[in-house]
Amino acid sequence: MDEIVTERSEGVLRVELNRPEKKNALTSSMYAKLADIFNEAGRDDSVRVVLWHGAGDAFSAGNDIQDFLKNPPGAGESPQARLMNALADFGKPIVAAVRGAAIGSGTTVLLHCDFVYAGESTRFQMPFINLAVVPEFGSSYAVPAAIGHIRAAELILLGSPFDARRATELGLVTQVVLDENLLPVATETAHKLAAKPAGALQASKRLLKRSFREQVKAAMQAENEAFSVHVRSEEAKEALTAFLEKRPPDFTKTSKPAAAA
Repeated sequence: MDEIVTERSEGVLRVELNRPEKKNALTSSMYAKLADIFNEAGRDDSVRVVLWHGAGDAFSAGNDIQDFLKNPPGAGESPQARLMNALADFGKPIVAAVRGAAIGSGTTVLLHCDFVYAGESTRFQMPFINLAVVPEFGSSYAVPAAIGHIRAAELILLGSPFDARRATELGLVTQVVLDENLLPVATETAHKLAAKPAGALQASKRLLKRSFREQVKAAMQAENEAFSVHVRSEEAKEALTAFLEKRPPDFTKTSKPAAAA
């Protein structure tokens, strides 16, 4: 079974994360495949809009921890970094339909989308601090830029979960809809966009994202460097081990924090 399913219809490329039994948790190979999909869609004139969603009852639970431990991202050209750059450079509209779990990168990838429709069941979280690592996908810039430092600190420094209504209040979601209406509503918007003049649509997105793209790419580079240090720290080893063992982490076991990046 393909872990990512794509389908084209009238200028819309539908991209579905397809590991419902794992809450669509992302592996290194999935990051790489998504990067290829977005890069190819950017070059394909027949694709005008991307519609992105998850199979089953979740958008994405973030990194697959088992795979993540085997393939921790470094500061260079990791699969995660390839997808980050593909999303930051993508010049066509992205419409996301999100329900259930949207955790870690399942939240931060949405910061690169132009429309985010959330089902009422959606639960967002950026729990990087709980795993002794740092934010990614440019979220250290994009989140405070969108909602201010005080609110961003609640979400990133505490790693607090938040629901779809709160995400809408913060301006991180376009609209909350009933779960059963989620994909039809997002699909309708995708087809409306696909019917617009493609040249003007892409130029308008480029203008809207001009300063964002420059700042978020700088944030991504800084994040990736810090992430590569902290993911290999004693703190992260304890946090990830505790996660897999389903117990609270004990950071008194770690001798010292990772060096500042």
